[in-house]
Amino acid sequence: MELDTLRYPLGRLVPARHSGPLDRERWMQDIAGIAGALRSTVASLTEEQLRMPYRPGGWTVRQVVHHLADSDMNAYIRFKRALTEDAPLAGTFREDVFAELADYADTPVEASLALLEALHARFLALLHGMADEQFKRTFTSPAHGLMTIDQAVERFAWHGRHHIAQIAQIANRSHGS
Repeated sequence: MELDTLRYPLGRLVPARHSGPLDRERWMQDIAGIAGALRSTVASLTEEQLRMPYRPGGWTVRQVVHHLADSDMNAYIRFKRALTEDAPLAGTFREDVFAELADYADTPVEASLALLEALHARFLALLHGMADEQFKRTFTSPAHGLMTIDQAVERFAWHGRHHIAQIAQIANRSHGS
């Protein structure tokens, strides 16, 4: 497979030009399914497959699962700050360095799967409780610039689907598909 296809099996995110409540509801449904889809995707993987990188030079499946938990925790805090502060500068983290820490190598993926299930329950409660005008609130992402919560919900949903698709490639390659 071509490296870019391995890296972006769903393609790169192309943000919606105009979005509304129906788009937002679809993205929230995506978010509601991320933890379960991730759990299903890794359920049949062997320990050897969990140690395999999803692409040459990429993270292992285990690292991707733990990255999703760390990334989603950071996103949850960004959203809450955007709701409680005026256009805050969102914090960031060194994803590459996080992926090299001992917890990424030694912690079973179950810990991050359980964390994602609990976190997404809270996240969805927050999102479903928001009024339409709250989705227009903004924060500044160091990587993506000024964005609304609506734009961040789209990016968040895509990010989960994106990493699940990367992991699914390992299972598909291992089963000869």
